Amino acid sequence: MNGTSFQSDIRYWLKQENTVNHLMFVNIVIFIVLGLLFVLAAPNTFHIHFAVVTHAFLLENLQLNIYNDTLLYKPWGLLTYMFVHTGIFHIFFNMLNLYWFGNMFRSTLGNKRVLPLYLLAGIIGALVYILFYYALPPTNMLGGPMIGASAAVMCFLVASATLMPNVEISLLFLGHIRLKWVAIGVIIIDIIAIPGGNVGGILAHLGGAAFGYAYVRILQNNGTDLCAPLISLFEKISGLFSRQPRPRKFKPKKSPLRVVRNPEPSHATKLDQLLDKINEKGYNSLTSDEKQWLKKYSDEK
Repeated sequence: MNGTSFQSDIRYWLKQENTVNHLMFVNIVIFIVLGLLFVLAAPNTFHIHFAVVTHAFLLENLQLNIYNDTLLYKPWGLLTYMFVHTGIFHIFFNMLNLYWFGNMFRSTLGNKRVLPLYLLAGIIGALVYILFYYALPPTNMLGGPMIGASAAVMCFLVASATLMPNVEISLLFLGHIRLKWVAIGVIIIDIIAIPGGNVGGILAHLGGAAFGYAYVRILQNNGTDLCAPLISLFEKISGLFSRQPRPRKFKPKKSPLRVVRNPEPSHATKLDQLLDKINEKGYNSLTSDEKQWLKKYSDEK
């Protein structure tokens, strides 16, 4: 895309019908907005009153806060907190891992499951945090506001490791390592880090990880898709806003000639259909005949 404008690059990135890209875009935009407001509001920089008020208002209403039962009158925090980051390293590593493991999950189980799983994992992580807050004795290590996509990112990591445990990825200084060991190592690090603080965040991580494992196992064992209700909901919403041209009435002229149509689609048409199916539902959604045809077509090329 050399020579194109920044706006064209963003537009191209978003038009790829990749929900992982869309989720990253939303997280990054919110981070930039909050970051710019923070700079304008800081006492040692501009200290603009409007920026001070706006930054405090947005952060207060986007984060998940359960102190003094705040969640009872700001329940939307269960959804909005997972799109908010305030630290550069926090968003960098979350988006990097979302890009890696979100796309690994997407390539196997399809694009339509990405957003539902992201939302459900974030909610599950928040509920685990809330459960422990009310179940355990009061402590300074629990109860603070929570932000970040870490629970959802952990879900994609563990879900991908459950789907393809022996896939090897390359890690700096460690060389090639199987995905299952990466997931196990991250979970162990989280557990060891509990005494050091950020207990609420770590509990949310573990909740997201547990949900990622359970989701894949339930899907593999009996075919139950926990994301199905949200998938159906989003498809209905998308259908309401999709612009479909009205079908034109066409009355063919009578002709003595008999038109012979080829019932089989061309190779290019069939290839496009199969690639669309893989993009939407994942490679495993193909039938054995379709996989065989795709392999034969690739060998011919």
